[in-house]
Amino acid sequence: MSEGALSGLLVIAIEQAVAAPLCTVRLADAGARVIKIERAGGETARNYDNAVKGTSAYFAWLNRGKESAVLDLKDERDLNLLSVLLEKADVLIQNLVPGALARMGFTPEVIAARFPRLIAVSINGYGQDTACAPMRAYDMLVQAESGLCAVTGTPDAPSKIGVSAADIATGMNAHAAILEALIERERSGRGRQIEVAMFDGMADWMAVPLLHYEHAGRETGRFGLSHASIYPYRPFACADGTLIVATQTNAEWKKLCAQVLDRPELAEHADFATNPLRVSNRVALDRELEPAFRALDVADAVARLDKAGIAWGRYTEVRDLGSHPALRRVEVALADGALITLPRPAGRDAGFRPGPVPGLGTDTDNIRAEFLPG
Repeated sequence: MSEGALSGLLVIAIEQAVAAPLCTVRLADAGARVIKIERAGGETARNYDNAVKGTSAYFAWLNRGKESAVLDLKDERDLNLLSVLLEKADVLIQNLVPGALARMGFTPEVIAARFPRLIAVSINGYGQDTACAPMRAYDMLVQAESGLCAVTGTPDAPSKIGVSAADIATGMNAHAAILEALIERERSGRGRQIEVAMFDGMADWMAVPLLHYEHAGRETGRFGLSHASIYPYRPFACADGTLIVATQTNAEWKKLCAQVLDRPELAEHADFATNPLRVSNRVALDRELEPAFRALDVADAVARLDKAGIAWGRYTEVRDLGSHPALRRVEVALADGALITLPRPAGRDAGFRPGPVPGLGTDTDNIRAEFLPG
């Protein structure tokens, strides 16, 4: 297990799928002891696939450095063990269906009275004080409900984001909330009960399209790989390949015209003088820009863009990501000892050494003996 800023912290995770496990793997990466409580068949993500040497890709990604205990939380003996764990724990995180924890006897009132220093985090699909509280919530459903799909895709077809954006955002929000609560506990001596709703995270991400609509009456369209509200910020076909070019300021726009495309007069055109005008007149602007880029090969375009200080990028396929020069990796052991590599988490240096991915129930007996001796 990794040593780090959270070493000595005990986290109890009644978790499944992506959102809560993403939060707790970040805690484990920082040195916290994370005890993952699973049902007899294992949590949901263990069975998504067997792509990684027999292990689910999701599970291999999100569960390194944790311990696994199989408990039956309908059994009185195992509920008693959970109570003992919570007496010792700093953090409880759970993403069971709403109300499940209370039905076990751990209502908010009981948690506050029995475990006053515990930071108890519940991940839900929707705020429990809203009319949507009882709705079932999965990643794509929340992306669609929040309007995220309405601004993603092409003009002809909305799309979800290609990774589990709602789950990932929720896990990151829960992680930040826990760290804030730990700091607060240092001052107050008391824990907190925190709700992190998936919909809230996606609605927050949708703030700019919502503000555009409510204050300017403008609906954000879908433009594929082009930016909806900054222009030109899109792919351009060169003579021998494609580059994505990003101009975010008027100064960059002028440099693009003069130093990259040899079209300085475009920068002074009345229809293209400001970013809002360029966004509104993108079709006309494209008619000017596309032939200019087609006259350049990629190497020439890159040299000109770099000299002008204008950002650019390449469209990368998944097959290309593994050999990308910016990709940094970390080695992780699976439950059977087989080694794989994962993208190194942001903020971790080359010395980062995470713990292994746990086998189902590997630590159950040891945890029983430690917390319920005799």
